[in-house]
Amino acid sequence: MDRDHTTVLGNYLCTAENALIFTGAGISTSSGIPDFRGPQGVWTRRQPVYFHDFMSLEAARTEHWDYKLEGWNAFRSARPNVVHHAIVALERAGKVRAVVTQNIDGLHRLAGTSAELLVELHGTNALVECQTCHWQDDPAPHFEFFRLNRRPPLCHCGGFLKPATISFGQSLDPRELERASKAAMEADLAVALGSTLSVYPAASFPLVAAQRGVPYIVINRGATDHDHEPCVTLRLEGDVSDIFPAAVEATLA
Repeated sequence: MDRDHTTVLGNYLCTAENALIFTGAGISTSSGIPDFRGPQGVWTRRQPVYFHDFMSLEAARTEHWDYKLEGWNAFRSARPNVVHHAIVALERAGKVRAVVTQNIDGLHRLAGTSAELLVELHGTNALVECQTCHWQDDPAPHFEFFRLNRRPPLCHCGGFLKPATISFGQSLDPRELERASKAAMEADLAVALGSTLSVYPAASFPLVAAQRGVPYIVINRGATDHDHEPCVTLRLEGDVSDIFPAAVEATLA
């Protein structure tokens, strides 16, 4: 990123007091989390299991747990990177209204983003959840049970346990949607990091903020679905980890 863009981005961050930070898979690839939509992504090799099939078919539950087990070691060993830490630094400087993420890797929380500000629209791999009583637990023992027995684990109530992520055909949590919507209406800056902005309703939230007239900055390597939106104030092409942390550091210095 050239010096002019560094200055412009830094100026927007400097004046912000209630920024909406929206993040996608592109911020976590350097932490070892695969981009599931990329050429090496798991979605190019597996068909997704739909939620209604998970709830009705033993074979679908087995397939879903097998798919999740394939990526479990990568998620378990991943650590936050400079982008996650830069977002936390902005929060601690009192500049963040919310961190709204499509990511299910749990790295924002691990980096120190406050639970009060974090909106995980698509859930998290950091928990498993019963689909009947909504009890939540550490995934590790349940993945080990599945690995050893090849049977989908059950809750103590008899309900089906599932990694606490949103599956295809499953409704997003209305409480998280409401939190994201409220943040979009109160933000004074929207910044989209590492997302193609192609998955809705998630990608609508920075757009809602921008359409209110607040500055909207998009940083991504590769095209996004918002690139031609007239409300985009600044579009920066490149690796988010090369661009965003440097601008945050300069701003807070």
